Amino acid sequence: MFSRLGAAAFKGDLTNTIKLCEALGNPQDSFKSIHIAGTNGKGSTSHMLAAITQSAGYKTGLYTSPHLKDFRERIKVNGEMVDEAFVIQFTEQIKPLIEEIEPSFFEITVAMAFTWFAQQKVDIAVIEVGLGGRLDSTNIIIPELSIITNIGYDHMNLLGDTLEKIAGEKAGIIKKGIPVVIGDTLPETKQVFEEKAKELGAPISYAHDSRWVTDWKQQGHLLQVNIGDKHTDERKLYTLELTGLYQIKNLLTVLEAVHLMAKTGWKMEEKHVQHGLQNVRKLTGLHGRWEVIHQRPYTVLDVAHNEDGIKQLIAQLEHCNFQKLHIVLGMVKDKDITTVLSLLPKYAHYYFTKAQIPRALPENELAEKAADFELNGQTFSTISEAVQEAINHAHEEDMILVCGSVFVVGEVQVDQLKW
Repeated sequence: MFSRLGAAAFKGDLTNTIKLCEALGNPQDSFKSIHIAGTNGKGSTSHMLAAITQSAGYKTGLYTSPHLKDFRERIKVNGEMVDEAFVIQFTEQIKPLIEEIEPSFFEITVAMAFTWFAQQKVDIAVIEVGLGGRLDSTNIIIPELSIITNIGYDHMNLLGDTLEKIAGEKAGIIKKGIPVVIGDTLPETKQVFEEKAKELGAPISYAHDSRWVTDWKQQGHLLQVNIGDKHTDERKLYTLELTGLYQIKNLLTVLEAVHLMAKTGWKMEEKHVQHGLQNVRKLTGLHGRWEVIHQRPYTVLDVAHNEDGIKQLIAQLEHCNFQKLHIVLGMVKDKDITTVLSLLPKYAHYYFTKAQIPRALPENELAEKAADFELNGQTFSTISEAVQEAINHAHEEDMILVCGSVFVVGEVQVDQLKW
C-alpha cells in the first residue's frame, strides 16, 4: 500500500515486524545478511553484491523494493523470484495475525522474505532498506556488514528536512560491533555517521578512502572502469553490465564491501567480482537503471526520481550524442517536484504522463508546474501512450528518456512498443 498511497501507509515502528517474525520462529536469525541503506544507489549496489556472491558460489537471497512489474521481484534467491505458491501459502498462514496486529504492506513483505530465505537455506541475503533505516521493517537483522550508499533529499516528510536528520535515520542500520561502509559523504553527514559508529563500536570505512577511479569509457553495451588502489597503487579494470555513469560511485562501495567480507572469511576472489559485475542483469534480473531498450532512436529507461538521481541523469546526458531529446516524464505527488523540474533540460520536448496509482501526480498538473520552468510538451493519460508518441516523433538520431518515477518505468510495456 505504501507504493500506492505513500506516507499514509508508513508505520515508523518495528513492533509489528518483531511480532510477525517471532510468530514465524524468527527466520532472520537463520541466515547471514548484508544490510544496505541510502538515498540513491542502494538498489544497484544490492544487485551488484548479490551477483558477486552468486558468482562466488553462495546461495544468495535478495530483498529489494519497490518492484517494477511483479511483486515477486522483491524476493529472489539466486536471481529467481519467490514461488507464487509460497506467497499465497504464507499470506494464508499469517492471516489471523494480520487481523490481530494490522501490519503494513512493508512489514508483511519483509517477514515473507525472511521466511523464504530461511526456508531456502540461503548462505547470505542482501537486504535493501525500504525507507530510511532506523525504523525500517528490515532493521531487525544483525548483518555481517552494513552499507550506506549516500545521503540526499528524499522522503523529507518522513525522514527529516535536513541532510543531518536524514543521515541520522539511515545511520540507524549501524549495529554494535558490525563494520559499516559509507559510499558517498558530505561534510554535514560524515560527522553523523562517525558519532553513531563510535557510539556502537562499529568499524567504519569510506569507499573513497581506499580506491579511486583513474578513467572510464563506454564500450558498446558495457561500462569499463579503471580503479586504482590508494595503498598499493595497483590498477584494475572492471567491466560493468550496468552502464549508467552513476554506477562508478556504486562500484567503489561494492569493492570496499567485498574487501571487508573477504577479510572475515567470505571466499570472493577477483574472478567472482569480475563475473558478477559483468552479469548483474543476467544473474539478478535488475531493470530500470539506465536501461537501453532500443538503439535508433537511443531509448533509455531510468528510475531516477529525486534531486540526486536527476542530477546524475543530467550528467549522463552530457555524454550522449543525439539530435533531439524526448523526455517521457511522470512523478508522484509526495516528491520534491519543483526541484526536479528545475534541473531538467529546457531544450527537450516533454511527454507528461502518470502511472496508474493513486499517488501519481495528474499529467495536467505536472505539465502546469513544468511550464513554470520552461519545460514544454503534451500530456498523456497513460505511460504507453506517452512512450509510443515519443517513438512516433523521434528520428533515428534522437534520444528518448523515460524517467521521474519507478512506477512510470514499471508501466513501460517494451514488447508492445512499435518502432
